[in-house]
Amino acid sequence: MRKAVGIFLLAGLLTGCSTLSDFGESILGGEDNSEPPTELEKLADEVRLKKLWSSNVGVGYDEQFINLVPGAGNNQLFVADRKGRVVAFDAETGKRSWAVKTEAAISAGPGAGEGLVLVGTSDGYVLALDALNGDLLWKARVSSEVLSVPRVDLGKIIVQTADGKIAALSGADGKQLWIYDRSVPALTLRGTSTPAVEHGVVVAGFSNGKLVALSADKGFAVWESNVAIPRGRSELERMIDIDGDPVIVGGAVYVTTFQGHIAVVNVQNGDPGWKREMSSHAGLDVDFSQVYVTDDLGQVWALTRSSGASVWKLEQLKHRSLTAPVSFDEYVAVGDFEGYVHLLSRYDGHIAGRVKVDSKGITARPRVLNNILYVYGNGGTLAAYILPEK
Repeated sequence: MRKAVGIFLLAGLLTGCSTLSDFGESILGGEDNSEPPTELEKLADEVRLKKLWSSNVGVGYDEQFINLVPGAGNNQLFVADRKGRVVAFDAETGKRSWAVKTEAAISAGPGAGEGLVLVGTSDGYVLALDALNGDLLWKARVSSEVLSVPRVDLGKIIVQTADGKIAALSGADGKQLWIYDRSVPALTLRGTSTPAVEHGVVVAGFSNGKLVALSADKGFAVWESNVAIPRGRSELERMIDIDGDPVIVGGAVYVTTFQGHIAVVNVQNGDPGWKREMSSHAGLDVDFSQVYVTDDLGQVWALTRSSGASVWKLEQLKHRSLTAPVSFDEYVAVGDFEGYVHLLSRYDGHIAGRVKVDSKGITARPRVLNNILYVYGNGGTLAAYILPEK
């Protein structure tokens, strides 16, 4: 799905959804004047990824704008499709451990941890499956559609819903323990960032540009930080959603906003670090020295962790609806709307390799575990790759 050509907007959560087919079109109609995707050029001295295994999970995203990403735990990989299928694989061999049909319209997940596999649905439920065999353990109602991956923290399931609420559910039975409520603007991007959870603190981004830290135990706000402030006259110009997942590394939270900033905030007290203007709804990743960001033009940036200064910027993949980046050894991996995964050098950003995974495109950010790159395509293809031996 080409986000640069078709970004879905959510207008009035209680009254229904509106869509905007392109930023080049007016809301009332008009010609599509969006930039065409950059054509791919032949690579020289290509790094060729080695496929360990691949499998077809089902219908994948089924042409829906949802948030299906591989979950992991105990050397297993868990994947869901839109029509309710959830499959567990051995992460190294690709052998199926179990597969179940929940019959739910799954819209987010799976999340995994503490013996549970968790998915959210479009009709506002969270389902908890047994990680050993896929048995349904419980089903809990939440306030609205779930577009963020459910997180597990010390016996609690943390879920952010499309109406601006965050709920904690009991991992044992799904009973609601607390709820944190934030109002949402009249017009927002269709999507919800997945909260980061660490050491009893839940850090969540909202569609008003605020980043909030909550106590995972009781749900009260520990601190709040304005990552971006609305600007402009129209509702469209004032959209500053935090749709990319906050990332906690080394005591700092890294976060991006749409039409706003990329920023760093102290995870303990919310004190601001560096900030620079940049628009991104795809998100970012962080390694030991750099921050990698996919902006809304499809440009990939590397910034220094210490100051946010630019290290490099790649423009050769503009308008290809790139996923959030993921650090992978000496490279950065991103997927695109045609189903390619591109390997970028972490040193200078040049495209070092690529592989075609799924003809229906890639929306989910690739995932790296134990030096294996996992890619889940929109059409339901799940593939595992490693780098060639040096």
